[in-house]
Amino acid sequence: MKKIRIGTNVFLPMPVVLVGTEIGGRPNVLTAGWVSRVNADPPLIAVSINQINATPEGIRENGTFSINLPTAAMMGVADYCGLVSCRYTDKSDLFEFFRGTLIGAPMIQNCPLTMECRLIDTVELPTHLLFIGEIVGGYADENILNQKIPDINAMKPLILTMPDNAYRTLGEYAGKAWSEGTHLARGT
Repeated sequence: MKKIRIGTNVFLPMPVVLVGTEIGGRPNVLTAGWVSRVNADPPLIAVSINQINATPEGIRENGTFSINLPTAAMMGVADYCGLVSCRYTDKSDLFEFFRGTLIGAPMIQNCPLTMECRLIDTVELPTHLLFIGEIVGGYADENILNQKIPDINAMKPLILTMPDNAYRTLGEYAGKAWSEGTHLARGT
């Protein structure tokens, strides 16, 4: 099949998350799509947030943040949290929050999977700040666990695709990672 050059505005499918922090003593939540696990041990996660947002101020001030995975059923409120700034709108009443061990990293009770993170590093990019945090605690609703492991299908997460700016959900199970290609390593 012939490849067609499509320019540089290219993205991978990304999970939609709600980044939690405290600003002015109140929980604040911002929607983000540019997030990924970036290290195994210690467990590190990175999230990229536009510098014009207020959330980076809270992350830097507290040295902590949370990552909360909303469900597809939470699409409206998740989208809203990315449309309005806590500078003008108090978003703290949108969710029920709970705390783990870190101060300044409120987590959302409604989200089936949440993580509290200690800020490890901040990388300044031209328009965004890349926050790298160590996951110091993960919390999951018991109904999404399968043998104590979060079941992605039970979570029903939102996926962001760009540049079409669309929310999507997950597709079918395709195979087991670090297993499907082992026959190639054996030469069979």
